[in-house]
Amino acid sequence: MKTLGKKYGDVLYFVFRVMVGFMFFQHGAQKLFGWFGGTAADLMSLMGLAGVIEGVGGLLLAIGLLTRWTALVTALQMLVAYFMVHFPQGLIPPENKGELALLYFAAFLVLLVHGAGKWGLDKE
Repeated sequence: MKTLGKKYGDVLYFVFRVMVGFMFFQHGAQKLFGWFGGTAADLMSLMGLAGVIEGVGGLLLAIGLLTRWTALVTALQMLVAYFMVHFPQGLIPPENKGELALLYFAAFLVLLVHGAGKWGLDKE
């Protein structure tokens, strides 16, 4: 496994960053434009702000630009979302429907630590 990690680590991290970014972008597009089965929110609301952070942040992460700063902002957004929306519904994430916010939070921590990686636009 170590050999595989060394050989394909950069490629796997690139796939991880791009997938997390594009999936997060889709959440923003749901809130901003009503795409992907969503409902467009008022831009001047908390959902509108979340849509902007998710849409722009997701694209920035996918292309690897301002990766660490974007990961910090999006991780904080996921904490706020979890504690404002999900945690009041109960302590257990699958029951309060907060597991996705926590998974994104964990992914953004990885991106915060590792940055854009080899194939991002950031020059670290």
